Amino acid sequence: MTETSREILGEAIRRGGKEQALGPGLYLVSTPIGNLRDITLRALDVLGQADRILAEDTRVTRRLIDAYGLKVELTAYHDHNGERVRPGILDDLEAGARIALVSDAGTPLVSDPGYKLARDAIAAGIPVIAIPGASAVLAALAIAGLPTDCFTFAGFPPQKAGPREAWLEPFRHVPGSLVFYEGVSRLPAMMASLHKILGNRSAAVCRELTKMHEEARRGPLSELAAHYAEAGAPRGEVVIVVGPPSADDWDAGRIDAALRAALEDMRVKEAAGHVAEASGWSRRDVYARALALKGGDTPR
Repeated sequence: MTETSREILGEAIRRGGKEQALGPGLYLVSTPIGNLRDITLRALDVLGQADRILAEDTRVTRRLIDAYGLKVELTAYHDHNGERVRPGILDDLEAGARIALVSDAGTPLVSDPGYKLARDAIAAGIPVIAIPGASAVLAALAIAGLPTDCFTFAGFPPQKAGPREAWLEPFRHVPGSLVFYEGVSRLPAMMASLHKILGNRSAAVCRELTKMHEEARRGPLSELAAHYAEAGAPRGEVVIVVGPPSADDWDAGRIDAALRAALEDMRVKEAAGHVAEASGWSRRDVYARALALKGGDTPR
């Protein structure tokens, strides 16, 4: 970090308000997904005052804290050691420690270690505080050029074709855009599976978000699948966004499946409005089907 950058940062902190003393608790701190300058001032406050930072890969997090001149202890916390080290972390938190949890990039707990620690801390009555910031899911949605008012984050698919396509099948009936993470080496196969199961929807492959070679390749799934089948796997990291099905894709069976899912959490009118907006069907027709389903009847 250059001296000029430090001066700018110092001035931003002064204008942004007085740094608040950090209380005891578990802090879930979002970190940049590529560009180190995407760190928030509040995140720097928390990381600088924490008793220690739990990091998925301490080498990755070391680059971040060194860039900002922070002096704080780093401890590895990941899927392989979580069961062993979590009890000791919880003991420290109950004793009043201030511990920050970060992932390698983005927001902790999103396709990332940390859920069990946050869950157990909450169960023990320990304060758990989110320090929001960068998120690959939201960054990809923002530049995909696809509907953002309703979306489902699906995470990573299974690696092999058969299980992957069986896993994708239920998403055919989900209204709204779909967001997937995938390793670049499997991207050509994933795009072929998406086209096979979801049809020729609009989609975007967002690569190297916030980095120098950021790219969003947009088009129908057929074109994207053909491109990556020919070009092969790209470099970097990708997020895939697939648009919602068109109104022509919504038959009565699909409407009913979407209504059953929506009725688990919504009232009839709300569920009908949600599905009608996603499908393009009339609200009156969808509402009638929702009433029938709610009453245990088979819609006509």
